[in-house]
Amino acid sequence: MTPNASASPSVSSGPSRRSFLASTAVATAAVAGGMPLLSACGGSDSGSREGTTSGKAADKLLPTYVASTVGKPDLPSKNGSSAGYISKVDLAALAASVPKKLGTGAPVKIMSPLWGTPPKADCAYYKAVDAAAGTKITWQNQDGTTYAQKLGAVLASSSIPDMVVVPSWVVTGKMSSAVTAKFMDLGPYLAGDKVKKYPNLAAIPSDAWRMSIFGGALRGLPMPSAPATFMVPYYRKDIFDKKGWSVPKSADEFLSWAKEATSAKAKVYACGDMSWISGFIFGCTPSGTLGWNIDDDGKLRYSIERPEYLEALEWSRKLFDAGVVHPDDRARSGDAGQRFTAGQILVFNSDASAWYQKTAEQAEANPDFQIDAMDIFGPDGGNPTLWASQPATIWALIRKGAPKEVVENALAAADFAAAPYGTKERMLVDYGVEGTHYTVKDGVPVKNDQGNSEVINAWPMLAAPAPYFAHPDFPDVARKQVEWQQRMGAFMKKTSTYGMNIVEPSRYATLTTQFEQLQIDYVRGNKKLSDVQAAVSTWKSSGGDKLRDWYKELLDKNGSGN
Repeated sequence: MTPNASASPSVSSGPSRRSFLASTAVATAAVAGGMPLLSACGGSDSGSREGTTSGKAADKLLPTYVASTVGKPDLPSKNGSSAGYISKVDLAALAASVPKKLGTGAPVKIMSPLWGTPPKADCAYYKAVDAAAGTKITWQNQDGTTYAQKLGAVLASSSIPDMVVVPSWVVTGKMSSAVTAKFMDLGPYLAGDKVKKYPNLAAIPSDAWRMSIFGGALRGLPMPSAPATFMVPYYRKDIFDKKGWSVPKSADEFLSWAKEATSAKAKVYACGDMSWISGFIFGCTPSGTLGWNIDDDGKLRYSIERPEYLEALEWSRKLFDAGVVHPDDRARSGDAGQRFTAGQILVFNSDASAWYQKTAEQAEANPDFQIDAMDIFGPDGGNPTLWASQPATIWALIRKGAPKEVVENALAAADFAAAPYGTKERMLVDYGVEGTHYTVKDGVPVKNDQGNSEVINAWPMLAAPAPYFAHPDFPDVARKQVEWQQRMGAFMKKTSTYGMNIVEPSRYATLTTQFEQLQIDYVRGNKKLSDVQAAVSTWKSSGGDKLRDWYKELLDKNGSGN
C-alpha cells in the first residue's frame, strides 16, 4: 500500500541544516527539512514551564494502549525497529479500522508544513477523505522550508487555526512556551480509557504519547518514530560488485577504500559529506535535550564534552583532506542524492526513506542501479555504540478555546489518519481514489499524475500508526529497511533523557547556536581544532555548566530515561 510507510516526514539528503550529532532523523518520502541543535517542550502550566513530566506523573496523563488487531506485520518490530510488511495485500478485502464515521462534518482549519505545490482546496483527494472520515477540513498548507518563521508569526498572533502541526525542530527558545500557552489539554478527550472512542489513536505506542506531554498536559497527537531510526550510509552496490570492492568495516578501512575509489579525473568521488554518519560511527550522543547522559563514571555530560565528539569531527576532516569528498559537497551545493544516482559519489548518507525513493526513481531509468546500506561500524571495526531516537518528534495540536465539536472532528480526522497498514482508511489516505488517483497493476497500486499532485503530505501529518515500512512495488526494500534497523538496534542504548519532552530554560536557548557552522567549517579545513575546543570551553563558562546543574536536578526529580 503506502510507498513510504514509516509514517514520519523525512529530512533532507545533506547535513546542511543540522548537526551530524542529531540522531532523531525522521523518515518518509514526502517531506524535506532539518533539525538544528534544539530543545524539546515540557514543563508545567502553573508557574515555570521549564522541565518535563515523566514517571508516574506522566503515566496518569496517557491514553490506554490498545494494540491494533488489523494487519499483522510480516516482520514485527525488534530492537526498536519499525515493523515491515512484505506480503502482497488483497486490495479487494481491506479491513475497516474506523467502522463508524466519527466526524460530524463540523469545519476544521488545519495548518501544516508542506514541501511541494499544495493541492487545490477542492481537489478530489481532499473531498474523498473528508467524505470517508465525516470531516470538513480547510487546509492551510505552508512552505516547509520557512515553516518555523510562519509558525512563530501565527503563534504570536491572535488568530490561530483550529489545529496546527508542530515539528520538534522548530520548537526552540520562546516557541516552546508559546506551544504550551496556545494549545489545549486533550486529556479530557483521550486520557485513560477515553481514547477507546478512537481505536487508531489508542493503538499508538505509549512512548510516543509520553513525548506528547507539553506543559504538564497531554497536548500533542503524535507521529511515532522507531527508536532505531538512524541516518543510513548508502552505497552503490552495483558499482561495488563490479569493482570487486568489499564494504568497509572500520574508519580506517573506509578511508583506505575511499582513496582507491576516488578518481578526480573521471569526476568520481568516494562519498559526499559523511559528517552525519561519523557521529554514529564514533558513538556520539545526539544533540539537543537527548544529548545529556550520565556516563559510566556517574558524571552527567553533554554531547560536545565527550572525546567522541572531536574524534568524529577529525575523521570527517580526514575525508575532506584526502580529497575523497565531492567538491559540491565541500561547497554544500546541489543534491548529494542526485550525485549518488549519477555515479558521481558512491556513498552518501540520508534517512531511511531514500532506500525506497532511489530504488523507485531508478527502476526504469537505470535498471542496473542497486542501492544498499552499510552496517554502521565502530571506529576500530568493532560494534558501534548507537543512541536511540526519541519515540515522537512531530505533533498535531488543537488550539485552546476550540469548540467541543471542532475538537471532536479534529480527533476524528487524526484517528482516520492513524489507520494501520492493510486498512481501507490507510489505502485512501496514502493513495486516494482508485481510477482517479491510482490504478492497480499486478495487485500493486500505482499513482497517476493526479495522484502524485494531490495525494501528498497533508493527512499523514495529523497522526500516524506505529512505525512501519511497506512498499508493495518493491517489497524487498521494506525487508532490507527493517532488517537493517534490527541489526543496528541491537547496539542501541538510551541516554538519560530518552523519552522525555524537556523544555530548557530560555536563558540557555542560544548556547549551542555556533556549533553547527563551526563543525561545517572545521571538517572543511577552515577552522582549527583549537577553535572547536575553545568553543566547548566557552559553552561551559557561558552557561553549559549551569545547564548541567539544571539537568542534574531534573533527573534527580524525574529519574533517568534509561
